[in-house]
Amino acid sequence: MSTIELNTTARNLMEIRQMIKELEAEAEALTDQLKAVMVERGDETLTGDGWKASWKNVTSSRFDSKAFKADHADLYGLYSKPTTTCRFTLTV
Repeated sequence: MSTIELNTTARNLMEIRQMIKELEAEAEALTDQLKAVMVERGDETLTGDGWKASWKNVTSSRFDSKAFKADHADLYGLYSKPTTTCRFTLTV
């Protein structure tokens, strides 16, 4: 791939990422509108033609690895394992 093609590809990627950010912001605004209606009506669900939205409290339990490591560093060391990942970044 030539330098010109690489530049074009990188710029296209940056443009698409910007579009995604804009669309995510728009989706968040629309989500907030639906949530506001739910609060106004006092309902946890809304339904329409071919769609249903719900907004409910969900309780779950999660393991607090930071607290466990602080309290039991020796055990944390025995049961933790290093992982390696690849990260792609594109900056301006």
